[in-house]
Amino acid sequence: MQIIMPITGECFCGAVKYQVEGKLRDARSCHCSRCRKAFNAQASAVAFVEADEFSWLEGESLLTSYTSEQGYGLQFCRICGSTLCTIYKNEIIQVSLGCVNGDPDIQIGQHIFVGSKASWEVMPKDVTQFKQGPPST
Repeated sequence: MQIIMPITGECFCGAVKYQVEGKLRDARSCHCSRCRKAFNAQASAVAFVEADEFSWLEGESLLTSYTSEQGYGLQFCRICGSTLCTIYKNEIIQVSLGCVNGDPDIQIGQHIFVGSKASWEVMPKDVTQFKQGPPST
């Protein structure tokens, strides 16, 4: 029987820490203008997580949230600004891969909204790309 160690993550300053008691899934990179702004990068890099497998270890009181009218949002450290997770209707649905410690044993499987990517970004060859959002499952 293989023991699965929890996946841990933390913000840049280390004040906010979390763990996931399960596997990350459906990793993707979004290249839309909103993700570029929210993540200060050419794209976001996130993976889905089951809300009941996610828990804050330290610094939960240091989180700040931004939520859109549609109920989607981000939680980030109010000290260093690291975006730690995506929320939907106040429930954690994704973690930012840049804040995960170690090797989470996952690869980005799709690049979405590449139709609105930054003009200066060069997409890698042989990756699954969608001009808009991913197809419905």
